Amino acid sequence: MSASLSVRAVVQRDDFELAVTMAVAVGEVVAVIGPNGAGKSTLLRAVSGLLPLTQGRIEIGGRVVDDPEFGVLVPPEERRVGVVFQDYLLFPHLTVLENVAFGPRATGAGRKQARTTAGRWIDTLGLTSLASRRPDQLSGGQSQRVALARALAGDPDVLLLDEPMAALDAGTRIDVRAELRDHLRDVDTPTLLITHDPLDALMLADRILVLEEGRVTQQGVAVEVARRPSSTYVAKLLGLNLLRGTAHDGTITLEGGGLLSATDRDAAGPVLVALRPDAVSLHATEPHGSARNVWQGRVDGVEPIGDRVRVSTVGPPAVMADVTAAAVSELGLVPGTPVWLSTKATELEVYPAGATPAH
Repeated sequence: MSASLSVRAVVQRDDFELAVTMAVAVGEVVAVIGPNGAGKSTLLRAVSGLLPLTQGRIEIGGRVVDDPEFGVLVPPEERRVGVVFQDYLLFPHLTVLENVAFGPRATGAGRKQARTTAGRWIDTLGLTSLASRRPDQLSGGQSQRVALARALAGDPDVLLLDEPMAALDAGTRIDVRAELRDHLRDVDTPTLLITHDPLDALMLADRILVLEEGRVTQQGVAVEVARRPSSTYVAKLLGLNLLRGTAHDGTITLEGGGLLSATDRDAAGPVLVALRPDAVSLHATEPHGSARNVWQGRVDGVEPIGDRVRVSTVGPPAVMADVTAAAVSELGLVPGTPVWLSTKATELEVYPAGATPAH
């Protein structure tokens, strides 16, 4: 059974510094998300051995592979790390069987043993009928499974997935994501998933770690991070409104102006308020109903999102609302249109503001 991954890393590159402390348990999938330039690729390169630490320590499978203080730096080929790259990097001249067998061959297995191991993983990942094909005869989803089989066939102590869905079209991505989730649940290998896609993180990972400007700004169980984002970046990535304010006796005074009523009267002091766009209603005139939060605003932008339309508004507070195309037409929603907005107090997710700033 594979051991865990432990990282306490500082990597200095020109004027950028990555400083991360994290661990991945046996059988656990941890997704690392963050904007471009946040340090995701730097972290992956450090774990795989392509980039040495400036300070800190990395342990893989209970073995120290990088510790500059003690002069330890195990080269990439001697680390038991399986990597699935976003473009898969399959060898075009080799069959599926030979591609997968490369994994154990790279760790020192003989040809016969490597092919036997490859055969087991090919069967496990449902690739048996494709074993004699070459990469140019495979679909995107099939190529991804071959790349995963090759990584796992080397019996890695940690699995690194680098944007594994990036090369797939939207339709294929849905099916392959579900397949990958099932495969990851069946292996004991600790897995580090690097992704820009919030759905990848939410569907594949047990925990999410958010990197911004080389620092961890939030980490936790995937559903909790999705429900209670701590930075504007995470909220926008997940399609949520995130507001900051001060709570007292059920009333939240928002930064930038505006008041909201919440059901939680115990919340006090600095808080964050997460609000789903589909929980915000737009009206041409002041509404009189059950919603306790009503305010005036103005349409700032209108953008189709799937079968809905996302309307950004200025307030205060400034929020996004998801409405139907019929509502856009009925209300005449274009930039500059004055509107009334409402949301129920029960729709507000109110929680203490963390120490990390929004970006």
